Amino acid sequence: MTTDQSPLIRIAEVDKTYRRGAEEIRVLAGLSLTVQRGEFLALMGPSGSGKSTLLNLLGGLDRPTKGTVEIGGERIDTLSDRRLAGWRARHVGLVFQFYNLLPVMTAERNVELPLLLTHLSKAERRKHVATAIAVVGLTHRKSHYPRQLSGGEQQRVGIARAIVTDPTLLLCDEPTGDLDRKSGDEILSLLQTLNREQGKTIIMVTHDPHASARASRTVHLDKGQLSAAAPA
Repeated sequence: MTTDQSPLIRIAEVDKTYRRGAEEIRVLAGLSLTVQRGEFLALMGPSGSGKSTLLNLLGGLDRPTKGTVEIGGERIDTLSDRRLAGWRARHVGLVFQFYNLLPVMTAERNVELPLLLTHLSKAERRKHVATAIAVVGLTHRKSHYPRQLSGGEQQRVGIARAIVTDPTLLLCDEPTGDLDRKSGDEILSLLQTLNREQGKTIIMVTHDPHASARASRTVHLDKGQLSAAAPA
């Protein structure tokens, strides 16, 4: 784990406004938040509170209308589209609620996809894929297609794909939302292991207090702002 004690994430006075015809919809309103390196942060709030919007800003998938987003000392909100895409490929792993696996590819081929954007050789890619699949406990299922895997196994493949590039930040959007409690608990335990044993910084959007209890800290969003019950 890195010895750098500075916060990994600094968000300052961020607004995000979308236009719907002539109407402006303010999703985030002057939001400020810091996240330490190696933290496992749960982000909770009602639908429409801005959780997924905030996750998209952190992943470089969107830009704030106002304010700054700094990750690892770099202002990602000021990067060009090309540089932002490169930054995202190096630093961000994404885990989705519905897995987003390609059905025509095996588990190991799905995991390999992010590595196709790197300069690694085929042999190096295979080594990274084997490691990531072993971490999530699916070596024996690596040649199976998504339709041959349970929901929990598909999410493990999704997590392996997210960590195969050894990203700085792991962003999880309702990672247990489509799973039964047993499978969900297994995924949460895996995320805790990645956080505690590998030092991964994880931000997880969830509606489930049972899931948020696994995080080291929980913040609550309401109407685009952090609630008083969860200070930055």
